[in-house]
Amino acid sequence: MDLGHGKCWDTSKKDSWKTLLLLAYQSLGVVYGDLSTSPLYVYKSTFAEDIQHSDTNEEIFGVLSFVFWTLTLVPLFKYVFVVLRADDNGEGGTFALYSLICRHAKVSLLPNRQVADESLSTYKLENPPEKDSSRVKMYLEKHKALHTALLILVLLGTCMVIGDGLLTPAISVFTAVSGLELSMSSNHHQYAVVPITCFILVCLFTLQHYGTHRVGFLFAPVVLAWLLCISALGLYNIIHWNPHVYQALSPYYMFKFMKKTKKGGWMSLGGILLCITGSEAMFADLGHFSYTAIQIAFTFLVYPALILAYMGQAAYLSQHHDNTNHIGFYISVPGKLRIPVLIIAILASVVGSQAIISGTFSIINQSQSLGCFPRVKVVHTSDKIHGQIYIPEINWMLMILCIAVTIGFRDTKHMGNASGLAVMTVMLVTTCLTSLVIILCWHKPPILALSFLLFFGSIELLYFSASLTKFTEGAWLPILLALILMTIMFVWHYATIKKYEFDLHNKVSLEWLLALGPSLGIARVPGIGLVFTDLTSGIPANFSRFVTNLPAFHRVLVFVCVKSVPVPFVPPAERYLVGRVGPPGHRSYRCIVRYGYRDVHQDVDSFESELIARLADFINYDWHRSHGTNSFPEDDASQSNESSNEYSLAVIGTVAFSGIPAYEIEESVQLASISGGFSTVESVTDVIEMEPVGVVERRVRFAIDDESGSHSPADMHLQLQEELEDLLSGQQAGTAFILGHSHVKAKQGSSLLKRLALNFGYNFLRRNCRGPDVALKVPPVSLLEVGMVYVM
Repeated sequence: MDLGHGKCWDTSKKDSWKTLLLLAYQSLGVVYGDLSTSPLYVYKSTFAEDIQHSDTNEEIFGVLSFVFWTLTLVPLFKYVFVVLRADDNGEGGTFALYSLICRHAKVSLLPNRQVADESLSTYKLENPPEKDSSRVKMYLEKHKALHTALLILVLLGTCMVIGDGLLTPAISVFTAVSGLELSMSSNHHQYAVVPITCFILVCLFTLQHYGTHRVGFLFAPVVLAWLLCISALGLYNIIHWNPHVYQALSPYYMFKFMKKTKKGGWMSLGGILLCITGSEAMFADLGHFSYTAIQIAFTFLVYPALILAYMGQAAYLSQHHDNTNHIGFYISVPGKLRIPVLIIAILASVVGSQAIISGTFSIINQSQSLGCFPRVKVVHTSDKIHGQIYIPEINWMLMILCIAVTIGFRDTKHMGNASGLAVMTVMLVTTCLTSLVIILCWHKPPILALSFLLFFGSIELLYFSASLTKFTEGAWLPILLALILMTIMFVWHYATIKKYEFDLHNKVSLEWLLALGPSLGIARVPGIGLVFTDLTSGIPANFSRFVTNLPAFHRVLVFVCVKSVPVPFVPPAERYLVGRVGPPGHRSYRCIVRYGYRDVHQDVDSFESELIARLADFINYDWHRSHGTNSFPEDDASQSNESSNEYSLAVIGTVAFSGIPAYEIEESVQLASISGGFSTVESVTDVIEMEPVGVVERRVRFAIDDESGSHSPADMHLQLQEELEDLLSGQQAGTAFILGHSHVKAKQGSSLLKRLALNFGYNFLRRNCRGPDVALKVPPVSLLEVGMVYVM
């Protein structure tokens, strides 16, 4: 099952039916594993304690009516017909919605933003903003507190997705294995189900580092077999036990159910909502498939199969009132088929668990790329299939917590309560963010967004309130987990922003760098020095600390900024922004490497060689354009619109390029981007580094070397050759990676909360998580760390 070409699908094109059906089939194993296994535990959780199944069948018919309309309104109407359309260049999920909102309104808290980023081809706005901005947009942009509130909302949804990744494997596998209770005595069953569940979970998490691509071809057949199995069982039970069960689909039975059961019925909604667990996966995994493929798979296969399964169980229970203490999936399965169905159910639960675990890895990686999660090691398990990653630390923590939940709760009821609260929280967050997308991105009337929010939000709030009543019966677990994760993520993000502000205020002037030379006892040693910084302009303070303590730096100096952009992917041809720092003779450059929140970061070997190749391309480009050779028509067009000496950085890709040479002559905040043969990248002339620090925009001059016109073409060719030879010899001499090793302290007079967050919280996380060298995959032999104390 090759998910790698999922990125190529564009629903605006006419996909062949054969291709669409193949994608729809493949989506079964990735998207619907969790949703399709919910019939295993919905009725069992619903009838756990709050309500009892009586001879009148009003309870079971009422629950069936609730299940039918919940499945119809939330996964079908909300997700398939509305939310799936709110994709970010084909990507879905919480961060995709946040990314869309940040691109259409200035609400992002990410540092080192540049206007040049808006020229990326993936940054394009499908519906350009109207001249008269909506009041909602203006209100959001005006109040900084709302920016923080929006980020907290996104982090809350992220934390609950992680919580779901912990709870879903436990409840799915436990409920599937619990089918053994009908084949064993109660004494043996009591001591068999929990150990078998724990063993399967250990195997599941142990095999994660191999990657799902090795067994992914089995996922779709397993889920398809399971869906056909529950459909056939449901149809058999309907025909054999109660052909009139279809009458329970009427909303009238919901009214009768609530009228009879009252508070108990309301509390039982915490079990009914489990029928839509896994619906969020349709949106989160949108990037692997097309919108049409997911729509076809759900509408024509998954949805009918689930409805038949629930109707079949209800038909069986309507004729069997003596099993009120054993209401579950397996009692409606004919005795001869229980063992085969049990095996398929266990396999389907493992597939569903695998999908949610992979989704947890993915969303943690996205959080990390946006500076909202401590650095962890990310291993890409497949070269061909995009997005398949493995995070060792998170994997083992999830395994330990899953086993602890299984042993601690030991019943479907408590696990269902916990899982239900996590699921409804994620759905509420998605509803709120989609409402903002309707206004800000689709430019629809606010009344339409409000109607969407009130209609679906009220349904989800009803289920959410029912889940909260089960706080002491398991629902406390996702709340506790979310509080811990939210604290970690917010402290990390807060400290990251404060560190960036500190670097921005303490960066060194360009004149200081250009003045360094033999007269001050500073030596230039062979090799290439890559100085990593979060700054997109200026000289970072950690480099001045490095030169002060060790009065030498490399012959070729490159200031590298690896930054995230609020888009899912940055095309490789647009990833590198390269420019000079000082005149050509200084051999100093700046390179900004841009990644999207779903991009795969390169290994250090490929990154180093790629960076040096881009520098060589830029040097060629700079010298040829400065002396009137290799000009291209598209550059002539750009020259007519922009001043010829205002460019600083160039987009260097894998195609022919040309431009106008310039170098920074003072501390530059105004970085420019010019199109190197890319029709999608437009010229820009300024940058907004970061609004919260009070300096919104600063302008600066650029100048061309005055001596450049006095040399003959032969001399110019010789100088170009010398600069390229210096770069090559530097690469042969070795590359050093210069990184800052930071220690953060709150300044005197800070509040107790700030001191706790920075002095203890952030420093504890920094010491016990991966360092930046591991995140950037820097070889230890080439690493130079410069200690920095940040007083904030």
